[in-house]
Amino acid sequence: QVQLVESGGGLVQAGSSLRLSCAVSGDTFGGVAWFRQAPGRDRSLVAHIARVGGLTYYPPSVKGRFTISRDNAKNTVYLQMDSLRPEDTAVYYCALASLAQAARNTADYWGQGTHVTVLS
Repeated sequence: QVQLVESGGGLVQAGSSLRLSCAVSGDTFGGVAWFRQAPGRDRSLVAHIARVGGLTYYPPSVKGRFTISRDNAKNTVYLQMDSLRPEDTAVYYCALASLAQAARNTADYWGQGTHVTVLS
């Protein structure tokens, strides 16, 4: 059974940093994406990392502030979020997905989400 468990969310001031973790079990460790969904808004992709080669993708809204990385030995993917803004407030989800899937806001498996609140 595939499970993804996110952790590391919290409440921070604007300009601060947070590092989210996604522990993956029960599956060959493939491509992983981070998504977020703010209240009243659609879910959106914020980062993706490929299974092989570590190629990454970021949308313009977070590029240069967020960094996705993976530790295959620990079956864990991280999302380092720097220079946080109030508009980054959302529930953040990790998911097993190819980049093509992630670009369509789809995935094979999802975590339960972790809340991030950025105060102005």
